[in-house]
Amino acid sequence: MARILLVEDDPALRRGLLATLRAAGYAVDEASDGTSGVEIARKEPYALIILDVGLPDISGFEVLKRLRQRGVKTPILILTARDTVQDRVTGLDLGADDYLLKPFEPSELEARIRALLRRSQGDPSPVVTIGNLVIDYSLGTATVNGRSLDLRRREWAVLERLVARPGKLVSKERLTSEVFGFDDPVAPNAIEVYVARLRKKLEPDGPHIRTLRGLGYMLDPS
Repeated sequence: MARILLVEDDPALRRGLLATLRAAGYAVDEASDGTSGVEIARKEPYALIILDVGLPDISGFEVLKRLRQRGVKTPILILTARDTVQDRVTGLDLGADDYLLKPFEPSELEARIRALLRRSQGDPSPVVTIGNLVIDYSLGTATVNGRSLDLRRREWAVLERLVARPGKLVSKERLTSEVFGFDDPVAPNAIEVYVARLRKKLEPDGPHIRTLRGLGYMLDPS
């Protein structure tokens, strides 16, 4: 669905989190130290950053501080094994959006990610309605007039990006950068293919995806 940056130095935990998040449908890039995390996060349009505190070069708190000082407004979820009130206060004061204590269940991490993504889009509700289209993020379902849409992972990701900006232009380049990670194979016409599939599944009574030739796409809420 959304594109996420994971900054975690522990190889085993990083592999496990990557597998969990990718299985949940997210495009995930990774960094194993704070310096790399800062540089990648400044250059790419992530929907969320998951940041470990105990990094080998600079602390997660320093990463958080540098990103906020550089104007990066991406929601940041802090991971840490340090269960002290002062650590939580420090992270929140530096601009963290949420705080998750290790060890944690994957289901809790996924729930917090969904909540942060909804909040960043200005809608804390898990249900979004656009015309006859209803998306329930808590259930992972999309329906048109009660008709369930059978969406593949990338189709869902593209629809989610368009739903986040109804009535507004979303460029092909932005869709590509938000839907695919560094390691994902991307064909030149991949976005066109997914948009065409979505149109067919939304027809005849769902909102229309308009193509603005040479510019991008727009989900028409009318």
